[in-house]
Amino acid sequence: MDETHDFLVEAEDAGERLDAYLTARLEGVSRARVGRAIELNGVEINGAAPRKAGVKLRAGDRLSITLAPAEPLRAVPQDIPLEILHLDPQVVVVDKPAGMVVHPSPGHHDGTMVNALLHHVGALSDGSAPERPGIVHRLDKDTSGVLVVARSPESHTQLAAQFAAHSVTRRYLAVVHGAKIEDEGTIETLYNRHPRQRLKMSGKVEQGKRACTHWRTLARSRGFALVECRLETGRTHQIRVHMAESGHPVVSDELYGTRPSTDAGPLSAENASARRMPRQALHARVLAFDHPLDGSRPGYTSRLPEDMRVLVSGLFGEAVAEEFDE
Repeated sequence: MDETHDFLVEAEDAGERLDAYLTARLEGVSRARVGRAIELNGVEINGAAPRKAGVKLRAGDRLSITLAPAEPLRAVPQDIPLEILHLDPQVVVVDKPAGMVVHPSPGHHDGTMVNALLHHVGALSDGSAPERPGIVHRLDKDTSGVLVVARSPESHTQLAAQFAAHSVTRRYLAVVHGAKIEDEGTIETLYNRHPRQRLKMSGKVEQGKRACTHWRTLARSRGFALVECRLETGRTHQIRVHMAESGHPVVSDELYGTRPSTDAGPLSAENASARRMPRQALHARVLAFDHPLDGSRPGYTSRLPEDMRVLVSGLFGEAVAEEFDE
């Protein structure tokens, strides 16, 4: 069945492209799908079909979009390189590279970690949907590091329960702006989608789920800090949002952060190092969980990928980078 959504353009959104505006406000709907709706006259601005997807919006415009049902997704095996840290009949533990999406979605039909796993290890648990076999937690596309996937219905149920109970240990390394960050702390907020920018999440909301991030500072330079973040909860973009909203955004986070200055000065060399980081400087370093088979608690560690190692070495020194080589 077709679905219709209506929007009123606010003053702060004036000048935004039509397709970008709609994509940001329609959860799980790709820009390509929005573009197809525009081509098929499924979008109206003030009752008239727009000439093109890039038309600029004005305050007070009334938008309507009608979406045909999305084509069903199903993950298929693909021969894609993937580093596997552990494999047994119940679980597989993966060291996900930056740039790889975890599972197929409307904007990423293939080329994902799940596609690679189906090729390398075969069967995964059915999961909650055909495109997400075995998935009990996720990492953002441009976040690297360790992740566990279920291979049987029993392990899927047990792992999902551990994540829901917040008993899984998850430690991340992040390089953030601002050397004056405190030695350690906890950020606890309500958490929900940003009220206006639907691609973003926010901890500054009046209603939502609880989100809690514990962090400690490991090293400082003049303008940056290396922090370890321990997730108590695991909401979408949680570390990126909590650090940004506390005044210390993750380096090279295009969604929540800012680009370092290009001005000459005492921080120019550090800023240049930060600008060279090609993606958000966030790495899932440690993962520990109760194994579904025997209740043992294995822990898995992912060494820093090369891009983050170069950044850490350049900002905090080679000795600090060497601490994360194993």
